[in-house]
Amino acid sequence: MINLKQYGYIEAQAPPEGLIPGRVVAFRRNQYAVITGHGEVDAVLKGSFVHDAVVRADLPCVGDFVLLQYNDSGVSRITELLPRRSKFSRADAFGHGYAHIQANREQIVAVNFDYVFIVTSLNRDFRVNRILRYLTQTRGSGGQPVVILTKADLCDDFSSQVKAVREAAADVPVHAVSSHTGFGLDALSAYLQPGKTVVFLGMSGVGKSSLLNVLASEALMEVRQTRREDASKGSHTTTHRQLFMLPSGAMVIDTPGMRELGLYDAEESISEGFADVEALFPQCRFNDCRHQSEPGCAIQAALSDGALPRHRWEQYLSQKREDRRLDKKASLQHMRERKKQGKELAKFSRAHQKGKGNY
Repeated sequence: MINLKQYGYIEAQAPPEGLIPGRVVAFRRNQYAVITGHGEVDAVLKGSFVHDAVVRADLPCVGDFVLLQYNDSGVSRITELLPRRSKFSRADAFGHGYAHIQANREQIVAVNFDYVFIVTSLNRDFRVNRILRYLTQTRGSGGQPVVILTKADLCDDFSSQVKAVREAAADVPVHAVSSHTGFGLDALSAYLQPGKTVVFLGMSGVGKSSLLNVLASEALMEVRQTRREDASKGSHTTTHRQLFMLPSGAMVIDTPGMRELGLYDAEESISEGFADVEALFPQCRFNDCRHQSEPGCAIQAALSDGALPRHRWEQYLSQKREDRRLDKKASLQHMRERKKQGKELAKFSRAHQKGKGNY
């Protein structure tokens, strides 16, 4: 028997009769792998579960705790999704999945984690702006962000990169590591404690799979070797989300690399991450100051005397623009859906009236 507490399960109340708890550790081809007290089992969603789902966020994903009807000789059935304590999402304006489920601009990447390892490599792909985007989305997730700078062995001096991240996000731990030499890995043990869950996030080829393998002391994930001169290009290896148990008793949710991270519902997180910038707004002479050329603008004054670095202001504006753009896009999508529903309702009403006239 497996003790689910080792997988982070906290029993709030006893499951209903006939159901057992489990944690989703993988999802492939509409079938889930769920760790339970009986071991790992294959499971699918019960039909009523799918029918009641309104948006894709209602469906289980890797890291979720669920209740299921256990089948010791076949496929079990997931009947209920238990409350989530943390969630990392990104914007997805298209939506995929079951046909009846509404398109939703929220795409859940991982749930029920304690730490978010924002992984990026110390090569030509290094971008502070990209790290800040991940930090913004992480601040609203319920997990603690940690920046992991990989491939330190390929850099003669990475002090400037570490300094740049720490200056941009002074409240976030930053660790430079090398999966190849083991440099800096000991510092990660503070996060990889029994029962804790860490999610790895980052672009393809930044070294997430290599880091996972060395932490697990075995080759859990395929790693494609790259030549030193091509190391900046990276190599995509992870193709699906999966939860792994490490020898330390900590768990890692490994995720496929993201080409881009669309901010989702990030207004409060942006304000938290750029509190130093927004603290200047009340000092402007006018309440409706646009912070451009208005007299008495505290932002322009701070930019002029160097109190506010220009790149910091530009990072703030960039994230605010994206958040407004996605909000507008979501509103337009909602209007289109309402219009479509209105047409369908009118069509049904006309057909109903026509039927009454012929009766």
